[in-house]
Amino acid sequence: MEKRELGRTGRQVGVVGLGAWQLGADWGQVGEDEALATLHAAVDAGVTFIDTADVYGDGRSERIVGRLIRERPGLTVATKMGRRVPQEHSAYTLDNFRAWNDRSRENLGVDILDLVQLHCPPTSVYSDPAVYDALDTMVEEGRIAAYGVSVETCEEALTAIARPNVATVQIILNAFRLKPLERVLPAAAAAGVGVIARVPLASGLLSGRYDRHTSFGPDDHRTFNRHGDAFDVGETFSGVDFATGLKAVERLKRLVPDGMTTAQFALRWIIDQPAVSVVIPGARNGAQAGANAAAASLPPLDEATLAAVAEVYDDLIRPQVHDRW
Repeated sequence: MEKRELGRTGRQVGVVGLGAWQLGADWGQVGEDEALATLHAAVDAGVTFIDTADVYGDGRSERIVGRLIRERPGLTVATKMGRRVPQEHSAYTLDNFRAWNDRSRENLGVDILDLVQLHCPPTSVYSDPAVYDALDTMVEEGRIAAYGVSVETCEEALTAIARPNVATVQIILNAFRLKPLERVLPAAAAAGVGVIARVPLASGLLSGRYDRHTSFGPDDHRTFNRHGDAFDVGETFSGVDFATGLKAVERLKRLVPDGMTTAQFALRWIIDQPAVSVVIPGARNGAQAGANAAAASLPPLDEATLAAVAEVYDDLIRPQVHDRW
């Protein structure tokens, strides 16, 4: 698999990684053995970067990933912190960071975390110098090798990119979220900050497998968070209403070259953005993980296809999402 520089971490990672939210919670039940098998299949397919968070299953995802890295050393694991407490700026202190860090290191079974990201905190946190001083202290203490941020909005990303020691920015980027192409990706590239592209399939919409009859379980965020009742609605279907998303996917399907699935087409579109360090699709089984990883070996999309994706966005998606995130 093609490898790219992961921003200021100094690490090289495969351009397709794996997001481990599905293996923790909020996507329906996945057994621990099935989750571990999915992770092994991803690594077998060339994945070297795993993204998790302390809040996914209240540590369950971290613990499963910890089992993986004991069996498959040499991987780069990123985790996130800050969503297990009320979302108040005052919670983002060095003492809390240390406590959260201790728990994640225990869950993952490591002394030093490869990359820790602030997990979509209140917007004011991104511009607080004391927060970055605390994160720098964590690096100096040998608790973490590097730190980054996970953001909801482009403005939050730009604020973080301006900080000298931010290694990576994680942001929603897919064919339904083109706004980061305007300023965030160029700014990250200029600063040497890595870009981790999350929600690449718009919660599965861009896989092309859903239709108007598709339903999701009550423990799946695609049921309980469609209106942002649990967390930012942009995390569910990228903030696009389900019916509009289905209509857009039907148009995108016409653009998919022979030999690609619709999901691989959506991932290839992200890989073709040169400022992206790694894209992190989730997977619920080994077949999905392998198919996602295979997108890295498919031919780049041509300019006409990229322009057609932008046209679908402008026609159907832009009015719903562009000014919100």
